[in-house]
Amino acid sequence: MNILVTGNLGYVGSILTEDLLDSGYNVVGLDYNYFKDCVFLDKKNNFKQIFRDIRKIEINDLENIDAIIHLAGLSNDPLGDLDEKLTMDINYKATVRLAELAKKKKVKKFLYASTQSLYGISNTDHEINEDNGAINPLTAYAISKWKSEKELLLMSSDTFSITILRPSTVFGFSPRLRCDIVFNNLMACAYTTNNVEILTDGSPWRPVLHVKDLSSGFKALLAAPVNLIMSKVYNIGSHEGNFMVKDLADIVQKKIKSSKITYLNNHVDPRSYKVSFKKIFDELSYYYTPKFTLDYGADELINFFKTVNFSLEDFRGYKTNRLKNLQKLLISKKLDKNLVWVG
Repeated sequence: MNILVTGNLGYVGSILTEDLLDSGYNVVGLDYNYFKDCVFLDKKNNFKQIFRDIRKIEINDLENIDAIIHLAGLSNDPLGDLDEKLTMDINYKATVRLAELAKKKKVKKFLYASTQSLYGISNTDHEINEDNGAINPLTAYAISKWKSEKELLLMSSDTFSITILRPSTVFGFSPRLRCDIVFNNLMACAYTTNNVEILTDGSPWRPVLHVKDLSSGFKALLAAPVNLIMSKVYNIGSHEGNFMVKDLADIVQKKIKSSKITYLNNHVDPRSYKVSFKKIFDELSYYYTPKFTLDYGADELINFFKTVNFSLEDFRGYKTNRLKNLQKLLISKKLDKNLVWVG
């Protein structure tokens, strides 16, 4: 099976691409390479790589493609707020156009990486399921994902099956590590400063999932029959996968015993949600079984930090923070105001 992975040179895409190759899939990667200077370790490159802006994808890029995993986009809430119009152009309009081209080329499956951020503020006395209408996107990023979901599902059919995954906040090692996501951030902060710094009071709830398990989720959808997953939306996470931020901090402190937890409490984060994963476990239990715990992820990150001599500059700087990297490229005029490479 020939799989196109958009955003394959990102944090998730790097892991997913290697996982697909190891599983015997033929992979074509498509990425604009914003984060080419954010690589810590080399990974496999024995596949076709297309360097292209997702806004400029061409129908010939989809030649002989059986399935698309669409990861590409401005990938979190702060990054989405950089320029709301660009966020809509890249995350929404380009997504819909890609799906339209894919349908014309008779691609069989289109797997879309959405977000649980579109749940926004919710009643944390209950876990949110995919179909109860508890949608409350607060940011341009979340709104762009929600608009994309609605448009994509209208295009889904038995010959062009669209399935949407809403991932938990991912954590764990990647050769293109991100530290602007909660557990990785707490681990890197503890490792480089001996402090586990929490900007809030630690009370917001977050579902978390190891990046390898997210990759397994996409592989599950590739393997599952179309009639099972067509036009479906799945929250993807792990068993008992909802944590308060302060609970994540406790795990970090136990792993890095020299560190101490500091509640800065100088930031109010209105986003708080507990998510149900019952649907994916009920319907795809034959195909999807998450394996990797926070404990595993913490040990994995510590080993990685030691291997690459991970520094405070790596943690605080552009290399692990996507917004800082784009801002650096804008200031240096390597990107223009529309996030297009100059020259």
